Amino acid sequence: MASHDGDRLVALSLQLSRAHQELRRQIGRIRDGIGQRRPDGDTLRTHCLAFCAALTAHHQGEDEGMFAQLVREHPQLAGTVAKLVEDHEMIAAILTRVRELADHAAESAGPPGEGLEAVGRELDGLTAIMESHFAYEERTISKALDGETPEGSWPDQVFRFA
Repeated sequence: MASHDGDRLVALSLQLSRAHQELRRQIGRIRDGIGQRRPDGDTLRTHCLAFCAALTAHHQGEDEGMFAQLVREHPQLAGTVAKLVEDHEMIAAILTRVRELADHAAESAGPPGEGLEAVGRELDGLTAIMESHFAYEERTISKALDGETPEGSWPDQVFRFA
């Protein structure tokens, strides 16, 4: 019979995948909006800031909760987790650039398409990096979460996503 924590870990694995799917959907919606509707600067800035905040919160939750506990339970994953944390830092730098470009596009007196194209290019790069990162994370981390884990070893905070 599966342990309560084991059941929760499988659920966390599924939740991780679903969170990634939602982030993929959000960035796709923003990118599509830039290409089709030419949103005004304030709308773009609002959507970019919301997406950047969501992705940042997701990665901070992983770094401070799930990854730390995972390495305690599976020390052999320390190198994998270190790579994922490094990815998070790289993605954070790109998110900073996206925010800067969105701000610039919103405040620019030049042609509206010019600033939007720069944001779109940055989002294209971010999308590619996110996809690679999410696929690697799901492949390596979900496998560990779905495996056997000692009874009662995962604190409740690991299972909460803000």
